[in-house]
Amino acid sequence: MRPAISLLFSLALLSTAGAAPDWPQFRGPAGNGHCNAKNLPLEWSESDGIKWKVAVHGRAWSSPVILGSQVWMTSATEDGKELSLIVVDKATGRTLFDKKLYDVETPQFAHRFNSYASPTPAAENGRVYVTWGSPATACLDAKTFKILWERRDLVCDHFRGAGSSPILFENLLIMNHDGADTQYVIALDKRTGKTVWQTHRSVDYQDLTPEGKPYRDGDMRKAFSTPHIGELDGKPILLSSGAKAHYAYDPRDGRELWRVDHPDQHSASTRPLLAHGLAYFPTGFGKGELIVVRADRSGALAAKDLAWHEKRSIPKKPSLLMVNDLLFMVDDGGIASCYEAVSGKLVWQERLAQRAGNFSASPLLADGRIYISNEEGNTYVFAADREFKLLATNALESGCMASPAISENAIFLRTKTHLYRIEK
Repeated sequence: MRPAISLLFSLALLSTAGAAPDWPQFRGPAGNGHCNAKNLPLEWSESDGIKWKVAVHGRAWSSPVILGSQVWMTSATEDGKELSLIVVDKATGRTLFDKKLYDVETPQFAHRFNSYASPTPAAENGRVYVTWGSPATACLDAKTFKILWERRDLVCDHFRGAGSSPILFENLLIMNHDGADTQYVIALDKRTGKTVWQTHRSVDYQDLTPEGKPYRDGDMRKAFSTPHIGELDGKPILLSSGAKAHYAYDPRDGRELWRVDHPDQHSASTRPLLAHGLAYFPTGFGKGELIVVRADRSGALAAKDLAWHEKRSIPKKPSLLMVNDLLFMVDDGGIASCYEAVSGKLVWQERLAQRAGNFSASPLLADGRIYISNEEGNTYVFAADREFKLLATNALESGCMASPAISENAIFLRTKTHLYRIEK
């Protein structure tokens, strides 16, 4: 994609994000953490800047989504046997719907760091799509909260628990399923829930036991990443991170366009980005790094197809943030970095605080500021600029695993225990 076309496409997404009062999916309208709000609060605390605060039951790391006057969240009991949906009024925090939707007699194992309700819903006019991974996926009417269709037959041993969120594209609901037993991307008809296409990963890690027999290591076959759709040369392209490789697909039929193998990584968790004709993939755990792929290629890619890569202070869980020609990231330990997006030149790298804490949530861009919350309850705000400027540090009682949602001039922040509406 020529840079000018890429820039126009990015600006179009930003315009859409700014005009919409909804926050319909993980990382917002364009799936990239951008919003055009101009009057978000810079500072807050438990005693200042909180319009309302409501307790949220269960143990769940899914982010809130906003549709009209409603805020939607999934939840689950700590043991994973009860899967619930919670909807609150955006203006007041009043509960509109709070109901257990599914019982799970024998839940899969979920790592203590994860939860049984980590995937974020996806919303559109009149409908909201929720998933807990293989145990249940459903579509609900946004007015009546009636289940319109459901799928409980999608096979995947999530091994450490589900994490990938669903996304909407045209008439499709698209999801990654990368588990210890099988790995695939699936697209359901969003009107009926029926499978439209299902594409199995073309790279499946298998190692050998000391006796020379194949065995399958769950961590080496696992990924948590949410797929992402961008546009390349006027056509949609689906970026998707698997366990041992990163892929591009045609989102309409699931056809694999290209892949780049990365055998030294596993458990990719961030959502990829597409900008400037380049695909950006943090590769995950193991020998993780950031790889930047020329997105107009095809087939099995090699080193020559990489524009650049970087190994220092790369996030394993927080997703990336593209701001014009600058790429921003915050790693899991609180080191923030700014790179030139096309050349890969490091602009600056700074620690957000001497003891910045641990980070799992993804950053948000608004009005030239980057907001990112940590697992200890602090939200750091710094300038989206070529010079590092820490603007504020805000503390709440409980930490954040979920990423924020924005509507009007308010931040909706889900901590481990509560949902907050934060505004001036």
